[in-house]
Amino acid sequence: MTYANLIAQLEERLELLGEEREGLVYVFQALKGWTKTDLVLHLRQAVTDADEALFHRIFEQLSQQIPPQYITGKAYFGELELAVDDRVLIPRPETEELIELILRENSGADCHVLDIGTGSGAIALSLKKARPEWQVTASDVSPEALSLARENAQANQLEVTFIQSDVFSAIEGSFDIIVSNPPYISYDDKDEVGGNVLASEPHLALFADEDGYAIYRQIIEQSVAYLTPKGKLYFEIGYKQGAGLTTLLNKVFPETRVRVLKDMFGKDRMVVLDGR
Repeated sequence: MTYANLIAQLEERLELLGEEREGLVYVFQALKGWTKTDLVLHLRQAVTDADEALFHRIFEQLSQQIPPQYITGKAYFGELELAVDDRVLIPRPETEELIELILRENSGADCHVLDIGTGSGAIALSLKKARPEWQVTASDVSPEALSLARENAQANQLEVTFIQSDVFSAIEGSFDIIVSNPPYISYDDKDEVGGNVLASEPHLALFADEDGYAIYRQIIEQSVAYLTPKGKLYFEIGYKQGAGLTTLLNKVFPETRVRVLKDMFGKDRMVVLDGR
């Protein structure tokens, strides 16, 4: 059997199971260290026993709804390669848009940033890489997530301060930017979450009480004591939460402008409090 025949068979079986067929080749290339050219050159060749066994192992993992990034142990986010596993969520492309927005709107050298719920460190590390002069602090309630984020900081040679904290419980000082992509999915919306996400990614980082607003509310209400006089809040949100989050922000910051911005798919995805 050729590589092309085996790939076609297994991809078809994945599709019948409701899984994305592209994951098979993505993981195989990553584990083998093959480029796309390497794969193309092998497609008409007889698959080796070792590679056939590897393809079947990958298929079994994907069919059990394990995300490709957890199988390879890494995810790509902007200019970063990040280690990921079931301690953290896999960084999403939409979050890269939040990074781009923050960088576009804030160019000052003397900037103190707090990333709440850092997970893999994607937001904090991306900001530090783009603005080395910024002082970036990253917090998470999960010590396991923080351990992985520290590994990612070391691997990418970036100096970020990490603190285990439930929102602001262990945070000191004031910040020019507070950014968060917190758990925001309502438990009532579980049916909107992909099967492999529900099966493999940490629920602590996915779901929140109060119809998904609980962590937002805590951050907003407590941030008054931690924002500098012109400090800004940046949030990633669920596509249905723009109006609700605007209401929460207006209640605490009644005289400050709030913006809701859309992502690349035209859905509400970011909310910004522009400074007091």
